[in-house]
Amino acid sequence: MIRSKQVFSLVVFLFAMSGITTGSRGADLELGKALYGTCAGCHGEDAAGIAAMNAPALAGQDFAYLVRQLEHFKTGVRGEDARDVLGTQMQGMADTVADDGAVENVVAYITSLPIPASSRTIEYDKRNGAVQYNASCGACHGPGGKGNVSMNAPRLAGLDEAYLRRQYANFAQGIRGSHPDDRYGRQMQMMATMLSTDKDVDDVIGYLLSQ
Repeated sequence: MIRSKQVFSLVVFLFAMSGITTGSRGADLELGKALYGTCAGCHGEDAAGIAAMNAPALAGQDFAYLVRQLEHFKTGVRGEDARDVLGTQMQGMADTVADDGAVENVVAYITSLPIPASSRTIEYDKRNGAVQYNASCGACHGPGGKGNVSMNAPRLAGLDEAYLRRQYANFAQGIRGSHPDDRYGRQMQMMATMLSTDKDVDDVIGYLLSQ
């Protein structure tokens, strides 16, 4: 496992220098709400996610991140790997959001919804979870996994256990983040080497579920 402090510092620098803008830029919330009806069956009426549907929480994420992920699904940047069955399914759903205006409208509606709370916790080593998170993840994803817009790092708190575990594994195995146009995904692939044991992964997930 690569645990180089130099690699970590470089990734943090790249995130910090990237700079993104947020905001709905005058998007239509009512049109967005109507469009979201297609998404609600999996992600829930309140966009808090439905773990049984393998659908993560969307509420609580920033505007730019959600727009980027929808566009990545639409263009094949995300979900093209044959091992990412759920990502491939999401590509088809993303195609129902037909144009850029529709993307902004539905994302504006999602970002208007309340931030979901974690629905459950798991047993974990609280001290190790906090230490490992703050050492390996916190610089980008922010205190308590609340996300960091300036670092292009999404919110992790409020996501379900299976989704967190699956996405970390996807990055570590190159299932997610390998597309040449997925700049931030490639950076996250490097960071997915920082937790060197299954116990560390479990403890970090437990920590995030407690936030």
